[in-house]
Amino acid sequence: MASDPKAAVAVVPPKLTTSEFQVIDTDPHVRRVFGYARNSDYALAGGAAAASPLAFWVMEKMSPTGVGRGGFSPIMRLASAIGLVGGLHILYQRSCNRFYGFAENQREVDMDMREMVNKVKQGEPLYGVSQMSNYLQGVAARNSRYSQLFIHVVPWANFANHDQHGVDTAKYYQQAERELEAERLAKAGSA
Repeated sequence: MASDPKAAVAVVPPKLTTSEFQVIDTDPHVRRVFGYARNSDYALAGGAAAASPLAFWVMEKMSPTGVGRGGFSPIMRLASAIGLVGGLHILYQRSCNRFYGFAENQREVDMDMREMVNKVKQGEPLYGVSQMSNYLQGVAARNSRYSQLFIHVVPWANFANHDQHGVDTAKYYQQAERELEAERLAKAGSA
């Protein structure tokens, strides 16, 4: 018996975490993760990325291998690649921890509210337009939700637009309505 493709798809709610900080998103899109990252995250990631080749260069200076320039260059390229991957991992992890509410995130909460309220005012979908069916959006959400917690083993990030992010989106619509009402009152008062 074939199922109706237009039938409602059940949404599997994310596991709720207990934290002293507000949960912004349980499955942030990779674009938002890098966009909301702080300057300190980028600085730490850059330092971590530079640490690996710097460590190999120092080791070569302290105890030369004698392989010469031709033998040392591939080692430095590999060390640089490892450092870059490690730096990106640190950056992604620190930013995701704020989305999950695992670290202080007031700046990100404010940025999220402003971004989402602006989308509501413009009539855009909150989490982007998706070409996938509701079922596939649910699959994408379930596969990448909280994926950052295991990213050091399985590099997995959310590249899909879907509407299952583990937060009550009514707060964005309520704030947008309050702002639109305040704008209407300001226009009425000035007229």
